[in-house]
Amino acid sequence: RRRRVHGMLKLYYGLNEEGKADEQPRSLDPCDINGPHFDPELYLNKLRRECSLAELMDHETCMVKQIRSLDSDMQTLVYENYNKFISATDTIRKMKNDFKKMEDEMDCLSTNMAAITEFSARISGTLQDQHTQITKLSGVHTLLRKLQFLFELPARLNKCLELQAYAQAVKSYRHARCVLQQYSHLPSFKGIQDDCHTIMNKLAQELRQKFRDGGSSSKDLSECVELLLQLDEPAEELCDKFLSHARSRLETDLQGLEAESVPSPTPNTDILEFIDRGCNEFVSSLCLVITSYQELFINHAQKDMANGKLHAFVDDLAARYFSLVERRIQEERGVADNSLLVRALDRFHRRLQAVSKLLPGSTVPTQGTDIVVRAATDRVKQYLAALQTFYMDSLTDVRQALATPRLSVGGTSGGPAASRDAHTSLPELLSLLSASILNQIKSVLTSVHLFTAKDITFSNKPYFKGEFCSQGVRESLVVSFIKFVCQSSRQFCESTGDKGGSTPPALLLLLSRLCLDYETSTISYILTLTDEQFLVQHHSPVTPVTTLCAEAREAAQKLLNHYVKVQGLIISQMLRKSVETRDWVNTIEPRNVRAVMKRVVEDTTSIDVQVGLLYEEGVRKAHSSDSSKRTFSVYSSSRQQARYAASYTPRSAPMDTNLLSNIHKLFSERIDIFSSVEFNKVSVMTGIIKISLKTFLECVRLRTFGRYGLQQIQVDCHYLQMYLWRFVSDENLVHFLLDEIVGSSAHRCLDPVPMEQSVIEVICERG
Repeated sequence: RRRRVHGMLKLYYGLNEEGKADEQPRSLDPCDINGPHFDPELYLNKLRRECSLAELMDHETCMVKQIRSLDSDMQTLVYENYNKFISATDTIRKMKNDFKKMEDEMDCLSTNMAAITEFSARISGTLQDQHTQITKLSGVHTLLRKLQFLFELPARLNKCLELQAYAQAVKSYRHARCVLQQYSHLPSFKGIQDDCHTIMNKLAQELRQKFRDGGSSSKDLSECVELLLQLDEPAEELCDKFLSHARSRLETDLQGLEAESVPSPTPNTDILEFIDRGCNEFVSSLCLVITSYQELFINHAQKDMANGKLHAFVDDLAARYFSLVERRIQEERGVADNSLLVRALDRFHRRLQAVSKLLPGSTVPTQGTDIVVRAATDRVKQYLAALQTFYMDSLTDVRQALATPRLSVGGTSGGPAASRDAHTSLPELLSLLSASILNQIKSVLTSVHLFTAKDITFSNKPYFKGEFCSQGVRESLVVSFIKFVCQSSRQFCESTGDKGGSTPPALLLLLSRLCLDYETSTISYILTLTDEQFLVQHHSPVTPVTTLCAEAREAAQKLLNHYVKVQGLIISQMLRKSVETRDWVNTIEPRNVRAVMKRVVEDTTSIDVQVGLLYEEGVRKAHSSDSSKRTFSVYSSSRQQARYAASYTPRSAPMDTNLLSNIHKLFSERIDIFSSVEFNKVSVMTGIIKISLKTFLECVRLRTFGRYGLQQIQVDCHYLQMYLWRFVSDENLVHFLLDEIVGSSAHRCLDPVPMEQSVIEVICERG
């Protein structure tokens, strides 16, 4: 209610919410009952003219209520503020009494001030003459003191020289130098000036001697330079002397560092201690020299000259320091612990920032950053070399494991038990080799990641954010190692010799599977891990994953092809020797399968098991129900009958027989012996058997056979047919080659009388 009452009062008096007069212009309408220009007569006339009687009565009733409400509000305000009115009245009455007393005191103070002013004027008038005399005497006294100071100046300077108070001597001399110069035409002042010059020259010589002694501290040296500058010594000469003295001290620190950076089998200190010593001794001393030099010389007239000398001085010594640091960093060849080197480089880079702040425009911080970059790059190269060495050592371990009797993969020299152990261990060797390489890569990436840690100052540099991560780590380390794995694996295929060189065939098979696994999953995993760990931004051109995968697949294909070739040549060598070392014309009637054929079947079975450990089975063509007992077409076909009948026909008949044989070859399916194999067991075995049987065929074509020689070839080929058909993708391939071998033997037989098929089957089943 009070708020409403106050609001109405403010509205009546034209006040705003803050209690100030409203700046808005008041209404000039004479009919506005709340306006200052209200006219009752006009207002009543307007109401009588515009309103009806009922409206007038209502208006009157409303106005009466408002009048009563205002009267009530006025009374309420009076009652509420009664105590305030009483208190204000008392306060006004008290103020009147206080002001009366204050006026009396002010009148008394005014009277006293007038008396004091009059008394002071009388004293000033009385002492006017004496004040003039005192001022004159004071001036004479000051002059006498100055003269006394000048006459005592030589003795004072000598005393300071004896006490080595050089700063006080220079201060006194500079204080009197202008006066002596001004009155040097007077004999007495001239003598004083000459004496002072002699003393100050001696003092300057002693100050210069401190430069040559080299035993002064930096503070004393700075004081000497400052005093010599005050004595108007040449600034350029002082700059050279100051820097020469500082150089001798800094070279002492460099000599200590050089003694520690000399290559030795066992360094005296680790890299972190070496960097700490260099920062705490050389860099700190260099910063102190820069600060002292700038305080003494840079703010003087020859600023450019002094600044140029300082830059040349700092660049020269910093270059020597950087060469020592790089020499010491190059000794850190071990890649076991990378944290010590990173901490040392971080401290080295951090301390060089002080030089950047003290000497803007200096190339020292940039050169220091270049050293850090080169160190990081060299460390990446070292890690690449370590990875390559680890990979080659791992391959050596695998070769040794394959060479042990327990792991005689591919042969039967160790017996069935050894073969079973080998078959169990070959996939384990592959898994162990792949896992060890991957773990080593992860370990290397973890070590290299220290260079880009958030708490390392130089990791925020643009090089480490971009170029180092993409080209340094991803390309130069990871991609290069993957390429090295592929290239080194392909080198095993370059060996020559009858038996494929010294590389174990099992190693070729294992490496081909390793490269194939890299192509399918490992390469993508490694590069994704690298990109995520180092936040690699592919702004610069990088090697795509598809390119590396294609290279790995090419290496796997080449290794598998070479494996097929090596294994085929090993079996071919046995077959070749068995054909070349036998007299096929005078041999006895066959009663058994030759041992070499049994060895061929055994080795082929062992190879089949070996390949099956690392590769899937593959797709075969449907086999016929009697594949193992199938007879060769040479026994029943008219073609073979024509061959056998050649010996009993006129001379023109063989020509016809050969012609029929050649025509038959034209329409038969061409067999590509050394074609690329697929990544499955059936394709690999097919390739090996093709090489072996093709070699057998070519050796047979170079020999001449008797009747029993031909029959022995029949027995051997039937035995091979009984077992080899199940290893290849298409059994017709084996049948065709064996058919060619028997047919070629018959063609080169002097007495081509074939053995009965039933007899052959009995011999082979018994064998």
